[in-house]
Amino acid sequence: MICGKTIREFRKKRNMSLKELAQKANLSVSYLCEIERGKKHPSLEVIEKLAAALNISKDALFYENLTRGSSTTSTGERISILRRERGLSLSELAQKAGISATYLCQIENGNVLPSLATLKAIARALNASPQDFLSSHVGYKIKKIRQERGITQAELAKKAGVSAGLIGQIESGKVEPSIKTLEKIASALSLSPCYFVSDDDDITSLLRPMNPELKQLLTDPKVRSFLEMVADCTPEEFMFIMKFVQLYKEHRNNG
Repeated sequence: MICGKTIREFRKKRNMSLKELAQKANLSVSYLCEIERGKKHPSLEVIEKLAAALNISKDALFYENLTRGSSTTSTGERISILRRERGLSLSELAQKAGISATYLCQIENGNVLPSLATLKAIARALNASPQDFLSSHVGYKIKKIRQERGITQAELAKKAGVSAGLIGQIESGKVEPSIKTLEKIASALSLSPCYFVSDDDDITSLLRPMNPELKQLLTDPKVRSFLEMVADCTPEEFMFIMKFVQLYKEHRNNG
């Protein structure tokens, strides 16, 4: 999330020892030492404690990584930082972006990777650029598809005939893949290479032949948010959700 060196520099500027900062932040000295040495990545709660103890904005601890799009700061964490910086609650940002607060919470916690369309909606709501959240457009899409299919970097690398290290560098935005490499990755994922370089998820071309009612339904941001949430559900989980919705609607209609 953040560079431990940055915390150490702020601590030394304030002439504080490890013990003094640890006490003010209500942390153990050993844990703070590991954070400063880069062996531990603190949670947002711990970062807020450290920022308060150092009498600085927590964004100051993130700033360098955030502006450089560092791979150590996840997409969800960057969204959370900007949301708090703008004084918005989860519900307020979700409403502005046209998604549910539950889904936004999952995004910020790193439980799901949103589609690029959703990411753009969040960026507009935060008056930011989608690139503020992305290290790489191509790498983001590869990572999203890989995770949705439950494939590890090593497994994808083996199928594509490349190194796992290269997959990691591409996903983190450190390396832009060559056309040949992108074709190998696309083939391993049974996708067209065009999918990774298109401006969005190419949903327009998929919706074009559909009837107007279905097209309108699938372009509704709330419907898309729901579909993204249930896409990786097991059949049993999906049936439970369907039954719950049905019971709720019956109760509402009878109320």
